[in-house]
Amino acid sequence: MLNEASKVSHEQKNNEEITTCHATQANRALKPTKLLRTPNLRDHDSNSMRSMMREYFLNTFNSYESLFECLANDDAFYKKPISLRHPLIFYYGHTATFFVNKLLLTRLIEQRVDHKMESMFAVGVDEMSWDDLDDTHYEWPTPQQVKAYRDKVRHLILDLIEHAPLTMPIDWDNPWWAIIMGIEHERIHLETSSVLIRQHDLDFVKPHPRWQANTQSNHPPENMLLKVPEGKVFLNKQKDHAYYGWDNEYGQHEADISSFEASKYLVSNQEYLAFVEAQGYQTPEYWLEEGRSWLAFSKATHPTFWIKKKQGWFLRLMTEEVAMHWDWPVEVNYHEAKAFCIWKKATTGLNVRLPTEDEWYRLYDVTGLKELNAFPANANIHLDHGASSSPIDQFQHGDFFDVRGNVWQWTETPIYPFEGFDVHPIYDDFTTPTFDGRHNLIKGGSWISCGNESLFSSRYAFRRHFFQHAGFRYVISEQNAIHPDSHYETDQLLSQYAEFHYGDEYFGVKNFSKALVDLAMHTLGNQPKTKALDIGCALGRASFELAQHFDHVTAIDFSARFIQHGVQLAKGETLRYTLTTEGELVDYKSCSLRDLGFESVQDQVEFYQGDACNLKSHFTDYDFIFASNLIDRLYSPSKFLKQIHERLKIGGVLMLASPYTWLEEHTPREEWIGGFKKDGENFTTLDGLHALLDQHFRLISVPQKVPFVIRETGHKFQHTLSEVTFWERINE
Repeated sequence: MLNEASKVSHEQKNNEEITTCHATQANRALKPTKLLRTPNLRDHDSNSMRSMMREYFLNTFNSYESLFECLANDDAFYKKPISLRHPLIFYYGHTATFFVNKLLLTRLIEQRVDHKMESMFAVGVDEMSWDDLDDTHYEWPTPQQVKAYRDKVRHLILDLIEHAPLTMPIDWDNPWWAIIMGIEHERIHLETSSVLIRQHDLDFVKPHPRWQANTQSNHPPENMLLKVPEGKVFLNKQKDHAYYGWDNEYGQHEADISSFEASKYLVSNQEYLAFVEAQGYQTPEYWLEEGRSWLAFSKATHPTFWIKKKQGWFLRLMTEEVAMHWDWPVEVNYHEAKAFCIWKKATTGLNVRLPTEDEWYRLYDVTGLKELNAFPANANIHLDHGASSSPIDQFQHGDFFDVRGNVWQWTETPIYPFEGFDVHPIYDDFTTPTFDGRHNLIKGGSWISCGNESLFSSRYAFRRHFFQHAGFRYVISEQNAIHPDSHYETDQLLSQYAEFHYGDEYFGVKNFSKALVDLAMHTLGNQPKTKALDIGCALGRASFELAQHFDHVTAIDFSARFIQHGVQLAKGETLRYTLTTEGELVDYKSCSLRDLGFESVQDQVEFYQGDACNLKSHFTDYDFIFASNLIDRLYSPSKFLKQIHERLKIGGVLMLASPYTWLEEHTPREEWIGGFKKDGENFTTLDGLHALLDQHFRLISVPQKVPFVIRETGHKFQHTLSEVTFWERINE
């Protein structure tokens, strides 16, 4: 931690640096602030990195504050631009608070700057839905108080950049990741706050020389469809990547993309006008159910930034209204973009829809685009070409226009994690709350997108009713959009089973399913291994382990939810789940057969829902039956054991594993097969097994104890011993 004396001693120097930065930008006083590109975090020594980071921080921090100079008066900070979000005073303070909170987590600092500010401005960023409005009353500070707080945070960050220990490179695990995270986070809010300012009443905003809109406008070109050939998408951003990334960007993803057609241009205001004039907003058939709910709430009859006056249509920009620029891209939410596509499909008979995320990547590849790091960029991005959209035929990318920049482009794809997804420990709720099927990805960036937002790898998703500087292009494809699964299982029991089957090993105890199957294979030796039955399979780890030795495995469980996850894995999909660490805090985990090397056997396992005490007749002729931790969870274990020989071939083997934890909540007391006094003497479960099985089986080895560990929370575990017995069927 930097002490207070150090902060004071550098205050004058920091103020001089800030003044110099402002003076340097004075030459561009009549243009938007030039936004620096996100820095390479690897290919520099520590001294040059400190210098680069200082410049990047000041460029971002100053640009963000200049945006709020577009507010006309103090009242503009407190009046909500829209009912679904906080007033702008919150966002003015939030980005500075974010720095402090993340720096505390990495221990680059050890005390707060202002506890009250950092509590008030910490959470509440995501736009609400119309059915979860938050009317909480806040005692907001004045803009001057927030500015004073921001000044303190500015000096703190500059002092850290100059003096905090720095080991290169800056990567995911480096404490300095919190600094670059704070800068990139503020760049996100530079954009989202500009949208809120654009949604404010004109009385609350004013023009600003650094935020002047583009003035170019001509006759809009007629849109047309161009073919995009089939191809592959392959993404593999790793944590040693040179540029900062948010958690959802990392991991592996590949897909085969069928050929499709895509619109040459983004949909312009002119093209969208046809939908408005066709009574598109008044025709429920063009809207999905969620879109109709939004329409009922919003009462919209045209795009939110369009204004109908006696003189005609006008367009609301950030700080002014101008006569409609018909050749600019229309800016709408997902629901409006989707309704346009449904209308166009109905009027043309073609399968018109929004592109998927993968189709956007494919479009990017065929245009030969690279990262837009040059200044000015050949795209309306980074604020390089004004503080607004621009004509849709201004920036050409291959045969298309505006594949990057101008406005974000809505996709059909709800955000989901790539294989290998991992949350960052100091920001575990950046993406995971959006894995709900209600946040769709936007791609390409807008005129104000900068830093990480402007990178090809960036993945941002918003609620479908959200307004960003976002529009769309449409595609025609014979393929319907596929929505990858983004669900994280949160049921505590299912999550514990997922971790028990596929998760980490704890305290040096081997994975239980694997340990049992290894023991079974040692016991079976050279006996036939054609068919196996895993009864009480739960999520199926033992089933896949058995499939490495048997030609076919039948996996049966009473729980349809357990079976559902086993089927999901057998299809090659990823199972995602949360684990409680403490209280309401969770870890995010995932597993797949590929992770465990089971891809080659996934087709050898068939899952069925079934009752172990009442199996269907066709489940028979098995060489081996595996029943792990099952008998003390059955409502009638004796019924199961009396009939199980009918499922085995002569010479086949039954394996039973159980901790013999008899509980009346699972098994009625009268159904226990052991664990009680009989005729005044102890009657164990092993005694009961002999009584029930000896007619058709012989015990082929002495019972063995196999340990297992179940994680309940990050600090509570169950350590248990399961007794394993092997029984060979000897007669009919």
